[in-house]
Amino acid sequence: MTSTTDDDHLPRGAFSAASRRTRLAALMTRLTLRPITNLLPTSSRGIEFSRRLVATSMNLFGPVPKGARVDLVADGPVRGEWVRAPGLTPGPRVILYIHGSAYVICSARTHRGLTARLSRSTGLPVFTVDYRLAPEHPFPAAADDLEAAYRWLLGQGYDAADIVIAGDSAGGHLAADLLIENDRTSTPQPGAMVLFSPLIDLDFELSARMERTRKDPMISAKAARGLVLLYTDGHDSSLPRLRLDLGRVRELPPTLIQVGGAEMLRGDARHLHAMIETGGGRSELEVWPDQMHVFHALPRLIPEAEKALEHAAEFITHALDNQVVQNDSKEQVS
Repeated sequence: MTSTTDDDHLPRGAFSAASRRTRLAALMTRLTLRPITNLLPTSSRGIEFSRRLVATSMNLFGPVPKGARVDLVADGPVRGEWVRAPGLTPGPRVILYIHGSAYVICSARTHRGLTARLSRSTGLPVFTVDYRLAPEHPFPAAADDLEAAYRWLLGQGYDAADIVIAGDSAGGHLAADLLIENDRTSTPQPGAMVLFSPLIDLDFELSARMERTRKDPMISAKAARGLVLLYTDGHDSSLPRLRLDLGRVRELPPTLIQVGGAEMLRGDARHLHAMIETGGGRSELEVWPDQMHVFHALPRLIPEAEKALEHAAEFITHALDNQVVQNDSKEQVS
């Protein structure tokens, strides 16, 4: 973990503090949601209640924009959905989105509002992989499903350099695992990666360290770890596919990491940022002041949500365009 402070990674063009609405939303979340999430059991009834609670919240505070198109996909082991902004004309570039929520709670459907707005901001179609959830499907089911979806996109004719990996929370852990597996199997890496509030440390030691200075408004590190344990299902946390190391991965894609300054996963975000840079990759880290976990998904509550997606869209455009320029230069030299 790096020694930098949150202020060292303020996003370009952002205010030095969160809006009043954001601070009020964080306060209400800490007073209402956090006590519930910390007490919910990891029984089947507790998990079902959590799934319904999150789905309702996502739909209420981050609904799907009018006119967005959703097409379900069920092709062999690949399950998911295409989400396209209104009037979007498909092209050669695509976003592969990996939803989060501790490997247990969310789905492609809960994230339609976020992926539709990401499609609108970038002008790109988004394929959200609907990976199998724990505890019904423990490790490595989710990782296997993501790998199948990535190879499916390659089989659909997309060049790896035109695929953007994006995701949030546990989707960050899955994305990093995919890069490691691509390197191991000599599969071409994606052209860029954008992660919102990524989870990297499944033991939540980094999160617990962050909570000593500021409690996460949504959930405690202990309660979050209890959910993730349903996915790891007794496996040793030191397994290479659980405790990830990007240091040996070749050709890491340019990466943007956005995290909220009020959430415990800001420690994970810094750790991932440092790993990528140590491995020779290019990473940009944005710590958005006073923001909650995956604030991008709650535009009705958080005014900065749209601005963050605009930053992500700018990064994606520049990263992919730079890859084209670099590839053209290599061809001229050869």
